[in-house]
Amino acid sequence: MKNIRANLIVTGRVQGVCFRMETRRAAKRVGNLSGWVKNLPDGTVAAVLEGNESDVNKMIEWCHKGPAEASVTDVKVEWASYSGNFDSFDINY
Repeated sequence: MKNIRANLIVTGRVQGVCFRMETRRAAKRVGNLSGWVKNLPDGTVAAVLEGNESDVNKMIEWCHKGPAEASVTDVKVEWASYSGNFDSFDINY
């Protein structure tokens, strides 16, 4: 299966609800994903997901729901070329 990259912007009630921490946990559960997640000043959450197509799509599906306290209203996905620059999935600040 080919490796892909997705750049996400998640909107809704996604800050102050452990979205970043739970995203990192979900990425580890889903499989061999790498990249990062971080809060943006406008109240959204950004993420970069790299891995095989199936795992990236599972993670995008998870981001549409997020953790229990979140209320996701939209997930914008921009597809990009796989870079292979990440060794793990991290929370960026």
